[in-house]
Amino acid sequence: MRLKKIKKYSLLFTLGAVGYAAIEVIWRGYTHWSMMIAGGVCFILFSLVAEVMKGKKLLTKAVICALGVTAVEFVFGVVFNLWLKMDVWDYSHMPLNLLGQICPLFTVLWCGIAMAFLPLAEVINTDYA
Repeated sequence: MRLKKIKKYSLLFTLGAVGYAAIEVIWRGYTHWSMMIAGGVCFILFSLVAEVMKGKKLLTKAVICALGVTAVEFVFGVVFNLWLKMDVWDYSHMPLNLLGQICPLFTVLWCGIAMAFLPLAEVINTDYA
């Protein structure tokens, strides 16, 4: 049972890391290694939301996931951009941004992405139940 969970979370982390990096490369032409870690964490979050909110509407789960991704991005932004001065991204030019690390537009986009990928998280949850 423990090995099955390790496989499940390893798969989720890997898919999230690669997927997040791919989205970044498509969106802005490059990524940063820290975003792969953020992506892995986020896809595990998708899986947990899918599991805990089983039976709820996809949009409801997607909104929760989008808020979760935004929270992860904020934490990573504070650490990598503000504390470590790595300048991975800067949203200070975006409306309603918070410390240049997050903005509502991207939360809405993450909601759409979550709607597309929550079903995959649900399949993985089922396969590793």
